[in-house]
Amino acid sequence: AFPSLANAWEPWRLDAIVISHLHPDHFIDLVALRHYLRYEFRPPRRVRVLGPAGLDGRLDALHAEPGFAAESLDVEAVGGPSVRTIGPFTIQAGFVTHTSESYAYRVSGSSGPAIVYSGDCGRAADLAALLQPGDVLLTEVSFGLGPVPEGALHLDAPAVGALAADRRPSRVLLTHLQMGHDPLATIDLVRSRFGGPVDLMRPGVRLTLG
Repeated sequence: AFPSLANAWEPWRLDAIVISHLHPDHFIDLVALRHYLRYEFRPPRRVRVLGPAGLDGRLDALHAEPGFAAESLDVEAVGGPSVRTIGPFTIQAGFVTHTSESYAYRVSGSSGPAIVYSGDCGRAADLAALLQPGDVLLTEVSFGLGPVPEGALHLDAPAVGALAADRRPSRVLLTHLQMGHDPLATIDLVRSRFGGPVDLMRPGVRLTLG
């Protein structure tokens, strides 16, 4: 994620980065960001990071170095369901079923649709409180056509399609499809439940939402 970000936007200019939960595939690129901020600039620069409690400790543990994260990252705990203003955006955080502290986020600006990002989520109904009609839903669909194995705490296409049909987002963007699941069949199944646009996100895709 970090090289793609750096090719599109100067990372130190970000107002903040928001992390959904403490599984490494969702935060490990903070290490590359930390190194970039620490060693590319004199003096080093900083970026604000919000996430579940203990995120800074996870980063420090990677190098067995207390204070590793704090050298370049201003890490704050989300602290539960909340609403914050970050730069031009309003960020609403809500709990989802996955780890002991996992969040989905609704990001809205002064114009255009809001984006609701599921993070990793094991219960589609958890997203309903954040997702308003007309929002863009960026959601995991880990197990494709399904079913989700017992205890996996992820979503599949039937769950996403049912959520979208109920909450009526303007668009559904699918992500986090695990290897071995058919992308086209997954998209088609969500489309069969939801009448709006459905796309699967791939590295390098850029979208204009409006």
